[in-house]
Amino acid sequence: MSQPVSRRNFLRGAGVALALPWMESAKAALAKPPVRFGCVYFSNGIEPAHWWAKGAGATMELGLAAKPLDPIREDMVFIRGLYHQLAFVSTSPHLGRMNLLTGLPVSLDPAVIRLGTTMDQIMARQIGQQSAIPSLVLGIEPNELRLEDGLSMIYGSSLSWVSPNKPAAKEIYPARVFDQLVGDPNGRRLDRSILDAVLDESKSMRTRVNASDKVKLDEYLESIRGIETRIERASKEERLEGWRPTLAKPNLDRPEEKLPQVIPEHMKLMLDLIVLAFQMDKTRIVTLMLNNDLSQMNFKFLQGVRGALHLDLTHNGKAPDLEAMYLKTNQFHVQQFTYLVQRMKAIDEGGQSLLDNSLMMFASSLFDGDAHSAEQLPIVLAGKAGGAMKTGRILDYMEKGDDNRRCCSLYLSMMDRFGVKVDKFGDTDKRLDGLWG
Repeated sequence: MSQPVSRRNFLRGAGVALALPWMESAKAALAKPPVRFGCVYFSNGIEPAHWWAKGAGATMELGLAAKPLDPIREDMVFIRGLYHQLAFVSTSPHLGRMNLLTGLPVSLDPAVIRLGTTMDQIMARQIGQQSAIPSLVLGIEPNELRLEDGLSMIYGSSLSWVSPNKPAAKEIYPARVFDQLVGDPNGRRLDRSILDAVLDESKSMRTRVNASDKVKLDEYLESIRGIETRIERASKEERLEGWRPTLAKPNLDRPEEKLPQVIPEHMKLMLDLIVLAFQMDKTRIVTLMLNNDLSQMNFKFLQGVRGALHLDLTHNGKAPDLEAMYLKTNQFHVQQFTYLVQRMKAIDEGGQSLLDNSLMMFASSLFDGDAHSAEQLPIVLAGKAGGAMKTGRILDYMEKGDDNRRCCSLYLSMMDRFGVKVDKFGDTDKRLDGLWG
């Protein structure tokens, strides 16, 4: 008796499994560069007296905390007033507000890990198959296992969540990120040999499906042959039907195996790898945690900052000397984002820059770290999102009323731009007024 065919079919051969629906998505070709999304996260908020912006474009004035954004004033949008209502009312002053990309409440039950699927992972589910890596989830500090407020520090160590109960695996080793982008030279590739290996399995499947499904299966296999032909042609002509990545091979040396011990060097490596990933079109979705919440990072490498941990500098009781050092850490974080944006702006993709074809977000889950306040979040966007975003602006939502200040409205609008349609996300079903233009 023949075995029934599963609704979720796979072709298997030579140790490889091909999921049929997955290959269908590979038929679409790009006529122009894709739009990328990235989120660079910094912990513990900002020194609020110095986080402000006035004016527009090249004459935009910035407070001391935001001053390192000066070189990219014309390439960014400075946003005030957005917040997560469910985080703002949380009874946990620390980890209860660690939900930047979800807008949903952190579980206050120590026995239950629950937050919410983050917007980057919702995007990865729907459009991640368009690139080799659905999303890159990066960090600098390792996950922490300790408790804070009786809750797991997995909340403070994880920006990206693949499901409400599971954070995405965060990679902190630059060498491993490099290998993920470049690929294992000994690994299998989806080429003719693998396709031939699954043909025997497909012949067996044909005996177990009806006539209509046989036609579908044959059409599908023929589509794979077509994909294979295009891959071969693209490799010979060094193009991919209208648009091709600006890099076919990495322009960086492989980092050392060990974890970098100098924080600025570690961050720069990760930022360079983000650029490499976008240039090679290995992924179109990236998150990077510059540090964990309640970070143990030591900023003594900054001039004028003594050996206090970042947590101590931000929870400073408004002591003048500690606040001055806190400001320096803010400026350092902003410098990292500015470096990334400038690098992306310098890369031409045929009349547009890599930055023009990207939407990059710089944000924290707190406003004033010392007060644990989250009544608004520090958010900066950079890039034109493929032409949809007008930059050099300040968007101020502070006076618009709570229902028009929801950060999740920003995320709904951003996901729309990437073709990811969601009726509701986090705490709202409304898009953000005034974002595009």
